[in-house]
Amino acid sequence: MSDLNADFEAAVANSKKLSQRPDNATLLKIYGLYKQATLGDVTEKKPGFGDMIGRAKWDAWNACKGTSADDAKQQYVALIRSLS
Repeated sequence: MSDLNADFEAAVANSKKLSQRPDNATLLKIYGLYKQATLGDVTEKKPGFGDMIGRAKWDAWNACKGTSADDAKQQYVALIRSLS
């Protein structure tokens, strides 16, 4: 089995080279999985109503709450591969 961290780093690099820009829902999923994989559960306060983008990102990250770093990395790699 290949090294998960190496696969994750390759997927992060590949995410910047996708031929088509994913839709916003997919971008938020990518963001949430990346944050969960690298930082763990969200601990920051949810942004206020004036910050719609910040709230959407917070919600996407919070949706991954409880997912282990390794599981988040595996899901991230699979998602990026499906988009390539």
